[in-house]
Parts: sequence; structure tokens; C-alpha cells
Amino acid sequence: MMIIGILLVIWGVIGIAMGMMMFGDIGIACIVGAVTAILCGVGFIMANKKMSETVTTNS
Repeated sequence: MMIIGILLVIWGVIGIAMGMMMFGDIGIACIVGAVTAILCGVGFIMANKKMSETVTTNS
């Protein structure tokens, strides 16, 4: 899950950079998708940390 989260954050940062270069509605759509990827990536990273904490405390 950590790898997926990191890849989504990287993909989101690249998407924001590309969205800044685009014009009009397509640029806004690209930035919205990139922000969504960043939020999902952060969520995956947070979930991975919670799961690893749970596994270590229950063992």
C-alpha cells in the first residue's frame, strides 16, 4: 500500500504541473484529477501506517 500511495502522490504532482501548462477547461480537469490522486495517495499512506501500527501492537 505504501508503494501505491507514493506513486499516486508523484502522479498527482506531475498532473498538477501538466495542468498548469494546459489551457481552459481541460487544465482545470487535469488539476482536479491530480489533486484527487494526491489525496488518495495520502490516504493510502495513512492507512498503511495505521495497519502497521495495529499489527505491531496486536502481536
